[in-house]
Amino acid sequence: MPHQAAPFALTRASLSIGLALAALAAQAQDASVLAPVTVTAERRAENAKDVPMSISTLGGEKLDVLNSSGEDVRMLSGRVPSLNIESSFGRAFPRFYIRGYGNTDFHLNASQPVSLIYDDVVQENPILKGFPAFDLDRIEVLAGPQGTLFGRNTPAGVVKFESVKPQLKKNGGYGSLSYGSFGTTNVEGALNVSASPDFAARVSVQSQHRDDWVDNNYRPSQTDKLEGYDDNAVRLQALYQPDNNFSALGNVHLRDLKGTARLFRANIIKKGSNDLVDGFDEKSVTIDGKNEQTLSNFGTSLRLRWNLGQVALNSITGFEHLYTYSRGDVDGGYGAPYAPGGANGPGFIPFSSETSDALKDHRQLSQEFRVEYNPAGPARYQAGVYLFHERYMAESVNYDSIFSDGGYTSSARTRQSNRAYAVFGSVNYDVTDAFKLRGGLRFTKDKKWLATETQDQTLNTANGLTTDTRDSKVTWDLSGTYALTKDTNVYARVGTGFRGSAILPASEFGPMTRATPETLTSYEVGVKSDLWNRRARISANVFRYDVKDLQLTEVGGGGNGNSVKTAKKVVGEGFEFNLELLPIDDLFITMGGSYNKATIKDGALTVAGCGGGCTVTNPAAGNGQFFINGNQLPQAPKWVYNLTARYSIPTPGGNEFYVYTDWAYRSKVNFFLYESKEFTGKALTEGGLRAGYIWSNGKYEAAAFVRNITNQVRVTGAIDFNNLTGFINDPRTYGVQFKAIF
Repeated sequence: MPHQAAPFALTRASLSIGLALAALAAQAQDASVLAPVTVTAERRAENAKDVPMSISTLGGEKLDVLNSSGEDVRMLSGRVPSLNIESSFGRAFPRFYIRGYGNTDFHLNASQPVSLIYDDVVQENPILKGFPAFDLDRIEVLAGPQGTLFGRNTPAGVVKFESVKPQLKKNGGYGSLSYGSFGTTNVEGALNVSASPDFAARVSVQSQHRDDWVDNNYRPSQTDKLEGYDDNAVRLQALYQPDNNFSALGNVHLRDLKGTARLFRANIIKKGSNDLVDGFDEKSVTIDGKNEQTLSNFGTSLRLRWNLGQVALNSITGFEHLYTYSRGDVDGGYGAPYAPGGANGPGFIPFSSETSDALKDHRQLSQEFRVEYNPAGPARYQAGVYLFHERYMAESVNYDSIFSDGGYTSSARTRQSNRAYAVFGSVNYDVTDAFKLRGGLRFTKDKKWLATETQDQTLNTANGLTTDTRDSKVTWDLSGTYALTKDTNVYARVGTGFRGSAILPASEFGPMTRATPETLTSYEVGVKSDLWNRRARISANVFRYDVKDLQLTEVGGGGNGNSVKTAKKVVGEGFEFNLELLPIDDLFITMGGSYNKATIKDGALTVAGCGGGCTVTNPAAGNGQFFINGNQLPQAPKWVYNLTARYSIPTPGGNEFYVYTDWAYRSKVNFFLYESKEFTGKALTEGGLRAGYIWSNGKYEAAAFVRNITNQVRVTGAIDFNNLTGFINDPRTYGVQFKAIF
């Protein structure tokens, strides 16, 4: 197909450029060089250049800059190629997309094709995926299926968080305090204590606060402000390592969040376009319902490792417990079914909608046993077993704050249990010093049970209220790496993945629905190279994936339903690149970008159109349905770019002034499965600028910063069953930061 030529041409061009630059490396002057990037993408520490897959990393100053303004995990969106993150819950429920592939389902039992692994423990429930990113060694984003070593629900990829571990024979730490717009504070710190040569502990904390800064004009005579939060997290780790043959690393972590849930704003989209309405003010809303959110999370893990010569044994035990409650005025206004407009109201609202979702009785247990065998010779092996169990109760409640005593009207509860186990193995084989192969195989068994019961809510029982699923699948991958030179590798990879059956519980507006597992096959070729005596580093790849029976969530629409539908096929194709560059000693530049075309291929598939007066551009199928064949997947930007640049001005005594800027761009996105003028999110560019001074041999740093420097405010998501309701990104913020290392 013609549109494939550009990605493959880019790879050939990247390879040619890489080889040409490598040839010039000997002419480069001795100077500062880029440090090797070590990753654990395949469960062992390796140079990222030697791993045959697309890997992007974040860490150090990049994370510190993003955290300084009090942002949550959504701050990572667009900061590496092909990664998008959004939420209709605010800080509590991030939804991840890699290469355009994700899940827009907002149910608390939703599964996602992107898995988040925090310190080697899977965070299965979407609420768990929002645990704050602080005191991290690095974040790794692995694009493409990771079924062999990370299991089910990873067909799109994996996001891995690696905390800074306790260090033996070292005492010290750091502290950081920032203050900015809307009374935003970000306090972060860590303390490492080594009580003996074989024992060390590390405690890490983060406390984020923002004042309420959005006025609710519905109650102008009262103190009714929104969009504030208090988000606190702590992590305690203890390391016992008597020698090089054994280590035990324990981890206890907690999070407590209180604040505003996602703030819905009625009729903020101009009909017939995706522009904000004239006179839009991000600092005010007019709602008659309540908006509040609480979350508490406790988890612990134990990682054991025995080195027995050529054999190493690993055990990873994880436990997670979670409670969350989120309530919002979903219609985004007041006075339904009246039509207050102009300066006195948010415009026509057909009916009132105020709901809450709570997750209770949650427990997740996981256990992995893995053995590594590294004999003398060209082969290395890994094999293991994995066990998983999760259970919880999700409660959905309807309210009417105006006409019902206490607001409560009706509720329903859904209980779900999920058990899974897997056996897996992989082998690395060095055919020659230059040519190396890797392959892996995994068998997974996945079982779910779900039951919904009504308290006083009328449920649609057409498909019953109880169901169970039993899935089993073999996934595999095969890859090869060839070293063109000592600094340049080319690779190819084929991999498969799957996501277990999805179940959406029955509700007032629709019956329980379920879908069979989705399966994926992915193909990728790429190049990775260190250039100019390691003053530059580039990686680039092209890829294609084919998904069969993709589970799609049909949200809202004219009937305010929520069901899961199956697309016979989805095809994704594109390219990605990362570049790091030291053109001169005092200037460091990073760039990344991606193109993703993720297209639905199902000529018979239809979904309901909107119920809020939008302009659907897909062909009509009758009865309020529209054909979506050929549509880009929702929340899947075709283009993503990012850039950072840091310029240092050394001063006498080893101190420095510096200027740092970072930018992220994503192209337009569809909010829903159908395409419409109003519910197409505009392209979004967010940039930051930071200037600072570092002194006393790097021990102290003071900086001033601004985020979203151009103050670009966009609609980033919407509600389509009621009116032209949307929610937005944060406006421009600014602040100062002080950091000390001791």
